[in-house]
Amino acid sequence: MLMPMTTEYPANAARRFSVAPMMDWTTRDYRALARTLTRRALLYTEMVTTGAILYGAPRERFLGYDAVEHPLALQLGGSDAGELAECAAIAEAWGYDEVNLNVGCPSDRVQNNLIGACLMAYPEKVAAAVKAMQAAVSIPVTVKCRIGVDDQDEEEDLERFITTVADAGGEIFTVHARKAWLAGLSPKQNRDVPPLNYARVHRLKLRHPTLHIGLNGGLKTLDACAGELERVDSVMVGREAYQNPWLLADVDRRLYGAANPATTRMDAARAFRSYIARRLDEGAKLNHVTRHTLGLFQGCPGGRQFRRHLSENAHREGAGLSVYDDALGQIKTKRVKTPAAV
Repeated sequence: MLMPMTTEYPANAARRFSVAPMMDWTTRDYRALARTLTRRALLYTEMVTTGAILYGAPRERFLGYDAVEHPLALQLGGSDAGELAECAAIAEAWGYDEVNLNVGCPSDRVQNNLIGACLMAYPEKVAAAVKAMQAAVSIPVTVKCRIGVDDQDEEEDLERFITTVADAGGEIFTVHARKAWLAGLSPKQNRDVPPLNYARVHRLKLRHPTLHIGLNGGLKTLDACAGELERVDSVMVGREAYQNPWLLADVDRRLYGAANPATTRMDAARAFRSYIARRLDEGAKLNHVTRHTLGLFQGCPGGRQFRRHLSENAHREGAGLSVYDDALGQIKTKRVKTPAAV
């Protein structure tokens, strides 16, 4: 069923397809690029810890975004219910459309602070956090989790986790369909080594028809996303949406029944140019912004030269829009395919 956009809760309307929160990747600059390709998808920030918001540098560094990025969700990392509630209220005041609790990150850096996937072992703590956050805001409070960690039983322990959080008022879950092995595997290995188990997420949805259950993990094509939407309420795509951003170019048509904002990759690249200009005026470095475009012309004639030109020149002192324009000049525009042909 196609979902219309609403103004009351734009995140709820957009959640059918979302781009996963990814550290160092889903920055405000990547999200602005994504908006040249899809107007409808829900975008997420990188995970921001409660400590960074409450006690860190100026909040603009962690919470700043461009208005074009809506609908936009802030992902929080933390476990203290009071601090999470305070940060959720701050997120709402900053204009975010959703606040999401990270219960999936396997990094040992966050485990030590009881953040991320290790919280799968503490469902009561997550439940208390979600309840406190919901009491503090009117925007949706959601949870992104795994199907389990370490030696947990993927059936019984995941069921207990979901039920406990749902009993506290949690209604929206996005489930990364693989375990996180916190002992013995690196964060990178945790993205590939534990096997995906989509069937477990499908069973979870069947068991909890009134909850919103979304699926994350390993999705690489819109065909695969459309297929999963027959079984779950939403899909979330991570690395493929970053490394091959053109994947997003047909999301609005395929999954929302709306017009795509860009007909060609060059359309998107040129639309992004005005955003780059604004960021340069604000003092941003060219390479910090344009690094997110390196995969835009993947597989296109001139794509390799585009990437090389930016990689070799965008970091130079004083690099400006002319470097980006010269990189675009490497692309053979007549042979760039439209989304329908990709």
